[in-house]
Amino acid sequence: MSNFQSKELIAEIINLEAILNLPKGTEHFISDLHGEFDAFNHILRNGSGSIRNKVHTLFNQELSIEQMDELCFLIYYPEEKIQSLKKQHTLSQNWWFETIEHLLIIVRFSSSKYTRSKVRKALPKTYAYILEELIYQYDETTDKKAYYRQIIKKIIELDEAEYFITDLAYLTQRFVIDHLHVIGDIYDRGPHPDKIMDSLTEYHSLDIQWGNHDIIWLGAVSGSKACLANVLRICARYGNLDLLENAYGIDLHLLKSFSRKTYHENIHFKPKENPYRKLSIAEVTDSMKIQQAMAIIQEKLEGQIIKRRPEFQMEHRLLLNTIQENQLTINKQTYNLVNTCFQTIDWNNPYQLSKDEERVITDLLEQFQHAQKLNQHMAFLIEKGSLYLSYNKNLLIHGCIPLNKDGSFQSVLFNKKTYSGKSLLDFFEANIKQSFEQPWQTEDFSTDLVWYLWCGERSSLFGKKAMKTFERYFIKDSETHIEEKNAYYELRNDPEICCRILNAFSINEPDAHIINGHTPVKLLKGESPIKASGKMIVIDGGFSRAYQKVTGIGGYTLLYNSFGMQLAAHKPFSDKKTAIEKNDDIISTRQIVDRQVKRLKVKDTTIGLSLIKDTKQLKQRLDNHDHYSYKHK
Repeated sequence: MSNFQSKELIAEIINLEAILNLPKGTEHFISDLHGEFDAFNHILRNGSGSIRNKVHTLFNQELSIEQMDELCFLIYYPEEKIQSLKKQHTLSQNWWFETIEHLLIIVRFSSSKYTRSKVRKALPKTYAYILEELIYQYDETTDKKAYYRQIIKKIIELDEAEYFITDLAYLTQRFVIDHLHVIGDIYDRGPHPDKIMDSLTEYHSLDIQWGNHDIIWLGAVSGSKACLANVLRICARYGNLDLLENAYGIDLHLLKSFSRKTYHENIHFKPKENPYRKLSIAEVTDSMKIQQAMAIIQEKLEGQIIKRRPEFQMEHRLLLNTIQENQLTINKQTYNLVNTCFQTIDWNNPYQLSKDEERVITDLLEQFQHAQKLNQHMAFLIEKGSLYLSYNKNLLIHGCIPLNKDGSFQSVLFNKKTYSGKSLLDFFEANIKQSFEQPWQTEDFSTDLVWYLWCGERSSLFGKKAMKTFERYFIKDSETHIEEKNAYYELRNDPEICCRILNAFSINEPDAHIINGHTPVKLLKGESPIKASGKMIVIDGGFSRAYQKVTGIGGYTLLYNSFGMQLAAHKPFSDKKTAIEKNDDIISTRQIVDRQVKRLKVKDTTIGLSLIKDTKQLKQRLDNHDHYSYKHK
C-alpha cells in the first residue's frame, strides 16, 4: 500500500465516523394501500404531514395560514399548483423571487441532517451547481448575499423559475423522508396498484414486505394457475378488469367469450361499487359472469393442489366432491346451496377443468407471463421485497407469526422437515423466490407453496384456519363465512409474547417494536393501533375505501425520526384536483409512540452498524499497513 493509499484510508475513516454522528434519517411506514393511488400519492408527497410541520415551524411568524397552505401544496404538486395559480392571476417577479427564497430555506432545513455528498447526489443535474451554491450559504456576507440574490434574479429573467421551483419542491420531498417501508398489500380492491408500483420504482430508498394480496400476483406471474384464478376473480369482484386490460395489456377476449357463453346474470356476483368511476351495464354484466367463471375454475385448481400436496393438510377444503343434490355438509351440518353456477362441473370428476376452462386459463397464464409492465412490477417486488425485515430494532411484517394458543410457535412439516417462527418465514421466502425464477414450472412444490401462502392455515400471510370463499358465494348462513383467526391476533396484545417473537428474530433491545399491517384497526369500535404496551403497532387503518366504514379513518402511517416514533391517523382523501385548487390537505393527527431520551444518530441504526463494521475493517487495513511499513524500515 502506497502512502497515498494510506491517506485515502484515513480520509475514509474520518468520513465514516463523522457520518455515524449525524442524526438518524426519517423512516416512513405505510401499509395496505390496495390500489388507492391518489391517497397514497398525497401521503407520499406530504411525508405524512412532515412537510406541513416544517413549513409551519419555519414561517408561522412570517406567513399567513393561507400562504403556508399554498406553499405546502406548491411543494406537494409543483407543476399542477403553478398552473392553477397562473389561471387565477399573473405571477409577479416578486412572487417568483420570494417563493424561491422560501423553498431554499425549506430545502436547507430539510437537508441539514445529511452529508454534503448525499445532498449533492440528490440534486438534479440541470441545476446541480447552482443549487449547491444556494443551499450552502451559511457563511454569507453582504457581498455574498448580493451574489445569491443575483443568481435567483437571473433564474427568473431567463424564464427558468418554474422549472427551478419544481426541482426545489421535489428536493424537499426527497429530503423530508430518508427511507420508505411498504408493509404489504399494494394490490387488489382499489383501481391503480400499477400507478403505485410506478411511483415506488422511482422512489429513492425503500423496502417492501409482501402482503397476501401481493403474493397472488407474484404467484400468477410465477406459474400458479390457482393464484391467477384468484387475481381474475378479485379484479372482477371489485370492478377492476380494466386494470388488467388497460394498465397491463391483458387481452380478456377469450375469457369474456367463454363467460358470456357459459354463465347467466347472477346478482350475487355483481361487482362491488367502484369508488372511482361508474361501470357501464356491459362492464357489470361481464364482471358478473367472469367472477362466476373464475370462482369455479379457482375451486377446481385449488382442489388439484390440495390433492397433490397432502402435506398442506387442507383436505377439509375439498368441498366440490361432497355436494349432493345441491346440498353440502360441513361439520355434520347440512346446508342448501344458493346462487350456484356449476355448469362446467363433472360430478364424476369435479376438480377436472373442462376443455374450454383449460384453454382460458392457459391463455391467461401465457399473457401474464409475457406482459412486460406486469413482469417489471413483479421483478421489482422480488428485488425490494421480503416476507419480513429486521430494521432499526423493529420487526416489519405484513401478516403474522403463526402461534399456538399457548404462545408457542406453530410448527409445520414440509418435505420431511419441521419449520416454525423465523425458520418458517425463511422457508416460505426461499420458495417464493425459487418459484419466481422458474415460471415455466407450474405444478412444482415451490409454486404450490406460493398459493398456500394465500390461504393455508399456517401461512404467515393468511393467518386464519380456512378461507371461506366457497361458503360466502354459495351458502346463505353467515356463520359458515366466519374465518377463524390464528392465535397470534389475540396474543399480540401481550408484551411478553411480542418480546418472544422479537427475540426469535434476534431483536433484543427494550425499545424494539413489531410493526404490522394486514388487519384493519377498527377504530370506530374502540380498537387501538398501539398494542402490548407499545411493543406492537398495527398500521392498517383503511387506505382502501372498502374498509373505511369499519376503521373510521383513511389510513395510518408511522414516522420514525431521530427524536422518536409517531403514529399518524389520516382523514380520507377527497381527490387530487379539489385538493390542489382548495389547498385541501389530508387532515392528520399524530400520536407519540416512543420519544427518545437521547436523540438517535446514524450509529444507532442498522446502516450505522454496517458503517461501524466497514470502519473497523478500514482501521485493520491501516494497522496492517503501518505494521508492515515499520517492519520493513
